[in-house]
Amino acid sequence: LDLIAETKPQVMALERVFIRKNITNAMTVARASGIAMLAAAESGIPVKEYTPTAVKLAVAGDGTADKDQVASLVARRLRLEALDGPADLADALAVALCHAQQSRIEEAVS
Repeated sequence: LDLIAETKPQVMALERVFIRKNITNAMTVARASGIAMLAAAESGIPVKEYTPTAVKLAVAGDGTADKDQVASLVARRLRLEALDGPADLADALAVALCHAQQSRIEEAVS
């Protein structure tokens, strides 16, 4: 909640939890996602969720792109040589780019 109070986001974009193989990992991600949604709700921030396929499609133009392709294209779109940070950094930035693209589309048609 401190981070939300400090940064005052207008919306929270999240990747929808998708269970493929590792249910333990999926449960951990689902819990973290739930905590983020609760924090957003308590702060009056709308939450937008995107499927992994939608995020990959928005960033890479291919809903089946692998993690390396997504990371490379995220870095390129943000004009960075590389993404230095935790492994999930590219995923988080990809969700943000997906949301920005979706928001522009929604504004254009409204």
